[in-house]
Amino acid sequence: MNPNPTAGAEQEGHDELGELAELARLLPAGSLGTGLPSGRHSQHKDVLMQLIDRDSGRGGENSRSMPRVRRYLRPALVVGAAAVAVSLAVGVTVGVGTGDGGTAARGGASGTPTGGSPSAAVTLDRIAAVAMRTDVAAVQDGQWVYVRTRSVDNEADWGQPVKHSAPQDREVWFSQEPGPLIKYGLIRDENGDSPIRILVPKGSPGERAGIDRPTYAWLASLPTDPDALLKRLYAETPVSDGDDKDQAVFERIGELVQEQILPSATASAIYRATARIPGVAEVDDAVDAVGRRGIAIARTNTAMGLRTEWIFDPETLGYLGERSVLTRDSAMGEAGTVFDTRAVLERAVVDKQGEEPGGRRRTERS
Repeated sequence: MNPNPTAGAEQEGHDELGELAELARLLPAGSLGTGLPSGRHSQHKDVLMQLIDRDSGRGGENSRSMPRVRRYLRPALVVGAAAVAVSLAVGVTVGVGTGDGGTAARGGASGTPTGGSPSAAVTLDRIAAVAMRTDVAAVQDGQWVYVRTRSVDNEADWGQPVKHSAPQDREVWFSQEPGPLIKYGLIRDENGDSPIRILVPKGSPGERAGIDRPTYAWLASLPTDPDALLKRLYAETPVSDGDDKDQAVFERIGELVQEQILPSATASAIYRATARIPGVAEVDDAVDAVGRRGIAIARTNTAMGLRTEWIFDPETLGYLGERSVLTRDSAMGEAGTVFDTRAVLERAVVDKQGEEPGGRRRTERS
């Protein structure tokens, strides 16, 4: 697991902590938990640890790589480098305001026992039925899951008008070894090749396959009863104080669906489990990063005013990609503004890290 960033910062000496404390004194009070969507805290903690390693000469080669590839799915919502570092190392928090984020895609309030909206439940049941009928060849421990995506991200700081990047392609390779591993994959993008690695305490052998490092075999081991599966995902999905647990689980499932190959029974159970998450709703028209239109399963992070949408082909119900959309007017743009979007272009199993699928048979869905 990731080391405690506070402990890491303390190792840098009392002078650095003194500087951080002084920066902390200048920051407004509030709750970072309501300012960042679920999962961002872990990302910023990992980044902070990398900065500490780099500054102390422990970064080693290829130190530009980020730790968990799932954190690449969406750009960090920037609160400011100093604010992030101080809030993590000294415990000071930055508030970003809340709101109701009401749109046509809203479902029930978080914590209600009714699950998602009826239309979302019907659509997810159809998607689950298709997944169950899809033949997916098992991925072996020595193989690699390959996924190629295209994304259009927001390059502006959080709170500033949305500014879209040019479309960017990315390839990833995920090791299927059960572990424990520290380096477990590769990212290839416009910046070249970077290892995917997990930051662990010194002397640790790494992390075994699990929810933070999913493999096909681990996914196949999950319960296929939707209620049991959802209970497992809630238990294993970490959240920071103040974060929306329902949103955290929804986004974690989205990560599994987007950049993994799921066994048929697991995929079916995951979609049926999603229908039980409070606040899940259906959006009847959504567009991925390459312009493909589809229907979407969505949930709104009301604190952020941001709706996450999983996009599916309206005919085949195959997974196309994901996007996030502003749900209220703000300095970033009007409600309905696309914040970022991505499309899965190719998914396959290969025998070596860095190997492209070529003419081999490819798996077309998650």
